[in-house]
Amino acid sequence: VQLQASGGGLVQPGGSLRLSCAASGFTLSGYAITWFRQAPGKEREGVACISYGDGITYYADSAKGRFAISRNDAKNTGYLQMSSLKPEDTAVYYCATLSIVRLMSGKNWSERGDYDFWGQGTQVTVSS
Repeated sequence: VQLQASGGGLVQPGGSLRLSCAASGFTLSGYAITWFRQAPGKEREGVACISYGDGITYYADSAKGRFAISRNDAKNTGYLQMSSLKPEDTAVYYCATLSIVRLMSGKNWSERGDYDFWGQGTQVTVSS
């Protein structure tokens, strides 16, 4: 059972990146997918979440209007399209899965507790 996050890199301010989160050993069906990030010296924070089935999305204020979360269940993969990147977006980005039952029962998606599986993280650096 594994989540593989990829797509990070070095990008200039204003640039774009697309992160991928590929699941292996299990199916993403029945799980919401969330992207978290952790900058040096800071707490891990939720960036965006996509539900399962209805495709409802949730975003942190810092991501609204710039980031877009999506999923392709046929490919067992989630994505985070990031645009208009800023230096403050620099962090290690992690993907994680949350049972849709927990999300629908009122679990706050942006809090890291209760997540079932975590990817290993991919570094995003925004710098000129």
